[in-house]
Amino acid sequence: MRLVLLTCLVMIAFAANSVLNRWAVFGAGLGPASVALLRVGSGAAVLLGLTLTLRGASALRLRPSVLGAGAATLFLYLFGFSIASGLIDAGLGALTLFGSVQITMFAGALILREPISRWRWIGAALAFSGLVLLLLPTGTVRVSPAGFALMALAGVGWGLYSLNGRRIADPLAATALNFTLATPLAALWLVSAQDWGQGEAWGIWPALASGAITSGLGYALWYRVLPELPASFAAIAQLSVPLLAALGGALVLAEAPKPIFWISAALVLGGIGLSLKRR
Repeated sequence: MRLVLLTCLVMIAFAANSVLNRWAVFGAGLGPASVALLRVGSGAAVLLGLTLTLRGASALRLRPSVLGAGAATLFLYLFGFSIASGLIDAGLGALTLFGSVQITMFAGALILREPISRWRWIGAALAFSGLVLLLLPTGTVRVSPAGFALMALAGVGWGLYSLNGRRIADPLAATALNFTLATPLAALWLVSAQDWGQGEAWGIWPALASGAITSGLGYALWYRVLPELPASFAAIAQLSVPLLAALGGALVLAEAPKPIFWISAALVLGGIGLSLKRR
């Protein structure tokens, strides 16, 4: 039960992170590179402070291969997601992102020869169909090929980041180092993109909250639970994030979900429930 509750808390943090990011980029008009740097920089500051306080400097030692993979895949996700959010419809973007995550993590489970039960396959298909139903376009939608490709790339990055987290012994220190190493990469991106100085000043605050709380602490908690979760179930669980983000958007923006939302929610939650069956 503890593991289930922690996983639910992580999914809520991911959904809140999506809402905060939309506020900063679309609400305040900040540039994608600016938001990415604020997110990863504030997350690094908070996580490094917590690690040094609770663990000491000796905890900041990880195998270079694990650390390099974590920082690289984290930046890959930030880069793809930040740009694609402005190029692709939000619903189709969420479907692309988490569909790509699920495919990546299921592929990782197969490569690692992790046993995947029949119920987990059925649950994955049911949850994915619910997400497709929710995000199915209801009219003529022009899809940006670049936006679609970048969001799929972000999903691959996040899936690989999650798979890498299964090798981590100290999730707090690992996440702190991942964010710290990804910060210079985000700074180089900002310099090359030259999108600073855009938007309203208040947009800094949701970007900082996204980085320090829902990204930094949320990702550290995700690394904490990942070693105890099968890769296939971790992939399925993340399909709940778009639903939670839709609820968060409804609460924040006062937009009542349509009836199709509740049907989709039942399919996704039912699929996650089926994937928990052991026989």
